[in-house]
Formats: sequence, structure tokens, C-alpha cells
Amino acid sequence: MSTLLLRLTGPMQAWGTQSRFSWRDTGLEPSKSGVIGLLCAALGRPRSARVDDLARLRMGVRVDREGTMHVDFHTAGGWHRRAEAGYGVPDPSGTARRPQISRRFYLADADFLVGLEGDEELLVLLDRALAAPRWQLFLGRKSFVPAAPVRLPDTPPWGPGLRPEPLETALRTYPWLGYQHPHPRADAPDRLRLVLDAEGDDAADIRMDVPISFAERRFSTRAVRTVWIATPPPPEGGDPCTSRA
Repeated sequence: MSTLLLRLTGPMQAWGTQSRFSWRDTGLEPSKSGVIGLLCAALGRPRSARVDDLARLRMGVRVDREGTMHVDFHTAGGWHRRAEAGYGVPDPSGTARRPQISRRFYLADADFLVGLEGDEELLVLLDRALAAPRWQLFLGRKSFVPAAPVRLPDTPPWGPGLRPEPLETALRTYPWLGYQHPHPRADAPDRLRLVLDAEGDDAADIRMDVPISFAERRFSTRAVRTVWIATPPPPEGGDPCTSRA
């Protein structure tokens, strides 16, 4: 099996799997539904399109920078327009309209390396779509745009993103993303966290983030396991302080 590597980095990201009404959560790393949604945007697939081919891809995430979790409070239906007829959110009785506060969590300054393992023909199609996406790519919410190209470059030392090795090997060996920064803010950590799709006895956690239908908001579960790996060294022939993608 081949593996396609992607980089998801930006000032703000949100990868919710349990959001309900006024509570919009985020996981600590990209969800499978969020990554598949990003791929659908690149391909130009509408919400009504089937996604079973993408859902079958085995996924792993390497957390190169954890980021920090924050929460925003959003208000709808209040302030200067609260006196307007029909403005605001109906209360349970339906007789009045009131401001509605929602809490929206997000990750700030996180940096992830995502791997997708599967049929090479499909991965080549996805790689080409990411090179010229049909629709805007975003990191979980439409206002959260990537700070660097999601698709890795075509040439070494940082590319190509399409790798001949299995998922875990590709994630273990790709250089730490922090080496690409011209002015690293901190030394490379000693180890990095990997979250991988798991099978059988390897499973340690369950995530309900495998999309069945985006249009109907139906999702299935997957098993995952978390492992820690030694931080890969800088790429050969690249200065860890100045090499860029």
C-alpha cells in the first residue's frame, strides 16, 4: 500500500466530532471526517456525493506541534438589532426570540502531518486534486485557512507527498515539520505523538468520525491507537533552520 502525506497547519483549526447546537467542540488532532471533507473540497464533490472510497482509506496523524485550545463565545440574535421583529433565536415556547450564545472551541498554532494509506490510483487522484483544488480548503471551519500548502512539494527534501511505504513508516520517517521554519521558536521535541487507525487488539480508543453521508450527517466509528515515536532527524542536505518547502 502507498501513503499520501498532507500538512495541516494554521493559526486556527477545529476538528469537532461531538458538536451539538450551541456547543462546538474540537479534538486534539484532525478528525477523519474533517480530512475527508477537505479532500471532497479539493475534488469538488458536493455534500450529497458518496464518500465510501475515501472513508476506506487508513488514516494516521502525527502531531508535530500540539497547539493550544481556546474557546470563542458567539452571540446570535441580540445587541443593536434585538428590537427588530423576527430577529433572534426562538425560545422553546416559540413565543419570544432571544439572543443565543454558542461556545466554539479551536486549536491555535497547531501543526499536523496526516497520512492516508490505500490504493495508489486513488491517492494519485487526491494528490492532483490538492495541487489544484476545486473549492477552498479549510481546517475544519470555513474561516480557518491553512498557513502553508496542504499538499507537500514534489521534490526532496520535503517531498513528494506520495510515498511507496506503509502509513506508519511514512509518518515515522518524514522530517519534523518544525525544521521548515526559518526561525524555529524551540528545539525539536524528543518525541512526537501518532494517532493511527487500529484493528483488533491494537485498538485503544473509539472515534465516531467516519462519514457515511455528509448530507444526512451520518457517521460511523473507527478504532484508533496512540503511540509515541522519536522525532525524526533533519532531512539530508537540508539546514534545519533554513530549509523550506
